[in-house]
Amino acid sequence: MANRLEGKVAIVTGAASRDEGVGNGKAIALLFAREGARVVLVNRSQERAEQLRQEIADFGGEAIAVAGDMTVAKDAEAAVSAAEDAYGRLDILCNNIGIGSPGKVADVTEEQWDEVIGTNLKSAMLCTRAAIPAMLRAGGGSIVNISSVVGAGGLASDTGSIAYATSKAGIHGFTQSVAADYAAEGIRSNCIVVGTVHTPMVAWRGPEYRERRRQMVPLQTEGTGWDIGWGAVYLVSDEARWITGLLLPIDGGLMAIRPWPR
Repeated sequence: MANRLEGKVAIVTGAASRDEGVGNGKAIALLFAREGARVVLVNRSQERAEQLRQEIADFGGEAIAVAGDMTVAKDAEAAVSAAEDAYGRLDILCNNIGIGSPGKVADVTEEQWDEVIGTNLKSAMLCTRAAIPAMLRAGGGSIVNISSVVGAGGLASDTGSIAYATSKAGIHGFTQSVAADYAAEGIRSNCIVVGTVHTPMVAWRGPEYRERRRQMVPLQTEGTGWDIGWGAVYLVSDEARWITGLLLPIDGGLMAIRPWPR
């Protein structure tokens, strides 16, 4: 442990991976704990959150598991209350919950649209709204939202991803609006724009899809949840004390570099 987050209390939503492997939320939660934070692990599944809590306890970290649906205001408020009840304060919120759904604008159903926008964007609003008063009581805080390169530019595909892209683009505006609203009160708000990392969320698509995603990346290497986790550690640490409103791509150069046609 380097103890970069010693003394801080963090909530990570969607902390436990849905399947075997390390997703963005799990990597973030593990690294927060390894860096000395006490972590509130929020998942719909109490069982998965408890398994991650035990994994953290096994290396000497400290965490509690909280089950809840962060698209429901009372559950978001309960997660914040759990942090303050267990540890007396809240310093960090990582809004990591996200789902996808295929569909171009002519094809997407209202039900698909509402589910994706509600899960990805509304959950971030509800959790942040619940966390702000606790952070103010603690004298300040840091919020990190997890987004996607899909929300920063069109992604051509056979099936489309209009709802997902719109929800993630909304996260960018949400991040910067919160940053502007609370900067003077010592609360920072930043966003990680995630590239084509390999996580349990996409592993089911198989090796061919995985290789295509690797080849998209200018660095020609595969990203993992650990790359996202280390970015989150930096943004919530005191090393980033002068950074707010940032949309940070962690994508192997995908957004910044346009390869010359071969």
